[in-house]
Amino acid sequence: MSTPNIFMQRCLDLALLGTGDVAPNPMVGCVIVHDGIIIGEGYHQKFGQPHAEVNAILSVRNPELLSKSTLYVSLEPCAHFGKTPPCSDLIIENRIPHVVIGTIDPFAKVAGKGIERMKNSGISVEVGILENECRELNRRFFTFHEKKRPYILLKWAQTLDGFIDTDRTETQHPTWITNAFAKRLVHKQRSEESAILIGTNTAEYDNPALTVREWTGNQPIRMALDRTGRLNSGLHIFDQKAPTWIFSGIKHPDAENLKFIPLDFENDILPQMLSELYNRDVLSVIVEGGSVLLNSFLDTGLWDEAFVYTGNQFFGKGVAAPHISGETIGFEKLDDCKLHVIRNK
Repeated sequence: MSTPNIFMQRCLDLALLGTGDVAPNPMVGCVIVHDGIIIGEGYHQKFGQPHAEVNAILSVRNPELLSKSTLYVSLEPCAHFGKTPPCSDLIIENRIPHVVIGTIDPFAKVAGKGIERMKNSGISVEVGILENECRELNRRFFTFHEKKRPYILLKWAQTLDGFIDTDRTETQHPTWITNAFAKRLVHKQRSEESAILIGTNTAEYDNPALTVREWTGNQPIRMALDRTGRLNSGLHIFDQKAPTWIFSGIKHPDAENLKFIPLDFENDILPQMLSELYNRDVLSVIVEGGSVLLNSFLDTGLWDEAFVYTGNQFFGKGVAAPHISGETIGFEKLDDCKLHVIRNK
């Protein structure tokens, strides 16, 4: 691996430390190099707090070296005033002569403007080091800004004979398909995404809490569909213990930690819902619904990744698992269960 790639890889490694804490902002890492040695590094740690470049510059013990150093950063430095000042201005103020960038920022308020501002100030700017890896790291962020919708992750568990549920006319209670390892991994994933969505039947029949309990991390926004307002207010999702959004066809007053978002159920609700989520800065959504909701995303192609857990049991009959086609990008054995990660082509 070439020297620039090594330093950019360090940026990516640092950026990952912000997983689950920076959305809807991207994960970004930054290192500052003088004479081939890293003299400062940082990453974007929390949404609304200083960006990676700020933390890296502040970490340099001898600021006089900045004017003789190269700054590596996995995403183009911002050029606008948001919750923090423009990072490109800070780089210019510190007279850093050379900046190496992994990839251009797709956000309209940046999108090349940070690079232009630095070049106009006489800084030598290089772009495209480990670009694919930098885009992959922030695929949720890129999807959000390029496709104007959240990154959609489908998730379900199925039996060895291909069922995701029993026949609820015969069995009223939910049947657990996977094991404790899989459950812990599911809760870890919840802590890393912005929101989690279920359908009306799943909310009613399973009464899930949709909270992070088997892992330490952030709580995603709980979301459910309830076209006619039939869901019982005693369900876990109405306990107001975590932010919850209900997409409904009827008007209903909001309450603490509980928001009702109207949709026109006479028309296709998925584009409406994704538009609402985009406008509300929801970067990613895990869809944990039943077959109807999952298939609606699959049929329209509005999904990016799927996490398919397979347990070590048979149902014989019940609700068939969704049929999915795509590129398998990951596989993991979880004791007597398996996980396949599939990406939409």
